[in-house]
Amino acid sequence: MDAAKEEASPAVPRKSGAPLAAVRTTGRSLAKASRRAAMLDAAAALFAERGYNGVSIEELGAAAGVSGPAVYRHFSGKPAVLSALLVGVSEDLLDGGKAVVAESATAETALRGLIEFQVDFALRQADVIRVQDRDLNSLPETDERAVRSLQRQYVEVWVDALSALHPGTGLPLLRQRAQAVFGLINSTSHTLNRRMGPREMSRLRSLLETMAWAALKA
Repeated sequence: MDAAKEEASPAVPRKSGAPLAAVRTTGRSLAKASRRAAMLDAAAALFAERGYNGVSIEELGAAAGVSGPAVYRHFSGKPAVLSALLVGVSEDLLDGGKAVVAESATAETALRGLIEFQVDFALRQADVIRVQDRDLNSLPETDERAVRSLQRQYVEVWVDALSALHPGTGLPLLRQRAQAVFGLINSTSHTLNRRMGPREMSRLRSLLETMAWAALKA
């Protein structure tokens, strides 16, 4: 795909009184964000299937529907793609977990909400989990530290909720419980059948949520 086509933005209705230049800028920004998201989705699938070292920039671009050089308009190189994928999802998990707790009236509803949130993530983002399990050490050192820091903060969101449900239980034990539940839920990403229908997926979701709650409440 040539540069002119790759950078073309979709038509955007102009709001009354809005400068035409602002509308065009918004259209370009949305198109760029959409292409970037498509590249990250493609990267997750390819890295999960072949491993980070088994995928080239050209293959990544082709999977996202752009030329290899076009990838460099969005990322400085393949390491930046991996960083955006893993740092981004770690930030999303932390922000999402905090939001679940903030919207919960009790410790029980907070934990049930966190379980549902994590199960939804594991079923929707199975490729990302597989990439992180295998290729986290391929990140640049600074970004690897950032991911690990974000993950620790996310664990503490769970620990705080668990502490309210089990007052008097030591924090180390609560962290072990949380980590065990992450292992239970996230392990599904390695065996998930992509051809599952909605009914089968619903049953799996319910099973994971029931098992996770039993483990945390014990």
